Amino acid sequence: MPRKQVRLEHSVEYLSVMDKRGRVDEKLAPKIDNERLLEMHRTMLLSRRLDEQMLILQRQGRIGTFAPAIGQEGCQVGAMAALSRRDWFVPAFRETSAMLWRGFEPTNLLLYNAGYNEGGAIPEDSHDLPIAIPVASQLPYAVGLAYGTDYRDTDEIVITFFGDGATSEGDFHEAMNFASVFKTPIVFLCQNNHWAISMPRRRQSESKTLAQKALAYGMPALQIDGNDVFAVYAAVEEAAERARAGKGPMMIEAITYRMSVHTTADDPGKYRDEEEVEKWQEWDPILRLQKYLKAKKHLTDQQIDELEEEIAKQVNEAWEKADKQMQELDDPSVIFDHLYEQLPEYLKAQRQAFEQRLKHGG
Repeated sequence: MPRKQVRLEHSVEYLSVMDKRGRVDEKLAPKIDNERLLEMHRTMLLSRRLDEQMLILQRQGRIGTFAPAIGQEGCQVGAMAALSRRDWFVPAFRETSAMLWRGFEPTNLLLYNAGYNEGGAIPEDSHDLPIAIPVASQLPYAVGLAYGTDYRDTDEIVITFFGDGATSEGDFHEAMNFASVFKTPIVFLCQNNHWAISMPRRRQSESKTLAQKALAYGMPALQIDGNDVFAVYAAVEEAAERARAGKGPMMIEAITYRMSVHTTADDPGKYRDEEEVEKWQEWDPILRLQKYLKAKKHLTDQQIDELEEEIAKQVNEAWEKADKQMQELDDPSVIFDHLYEQLPEYLKAQRQAFEQRLKHGG
């Protein structure tokens, strides 16, 4: 029998709406009102300045290790702005910008990164999941959540974030397969920032794109300029409409760049060239959006300066509040409080012994 070609349904397209000078293709641009655009810009700028302040605080030993989102603000805010507050948000560990858009307080992010779980508490009425540190571990949870929203016949969908390195993990493939088979209403957003810690994208996968990995699961995929808030918004809006219509999941590969450290325990100077970073600074998502807003007369340099002062004050006040709360949260024995509704006898004994050691300076 002769060989026959297997015809595949999907291919991968690339979407970019705004160039690095802030010029937008109006035919491709999604409809976003000016007020919302300015809110998106403010959140992106707040995220950048908060990350910069947290880097200083970490170097001073006042908070612990964390993963800055510097350079990826447009990808995160553009995605979340395209969704409803009723939709579910499942982050990884670098989603500062997305979390701020969803209403997380800077004070709580500071507390969490200082090692206080109180800062990571999720309000009962929110549709947000906690930060997930193990790479790709959040993806099966996100798919299960989407399966649940579909089972309950709600109008809610799920978006989950992950990096390029996560596409090499088994959890990623298991989640993609389940999501596609059961047509769960979920958007897989891969932030391809070119580095999985010190491993460059070119050494992670021989695939021409990461988006094409979705095709193996019969799932549509789109690659976009992840530093273009308009492209991100349009892509997520399309994927969300598809999911809500019962047509199942979609994967978006957002091409962005990690302009800072992987985490504060990392030194990128050991494995990447400064020239590469400088090249990507030309595609800075905040500067590009500012160029657009100024060209459209929606924002002026003076207003940006005033906004910078306002945000600097907000970040400083958030740290003062967090620092005060940390001084009040000085009882480490609370680690026993959230394991069981009724503490077993052996843990009661452990808690008593622990408190005795603390009392005697042990």
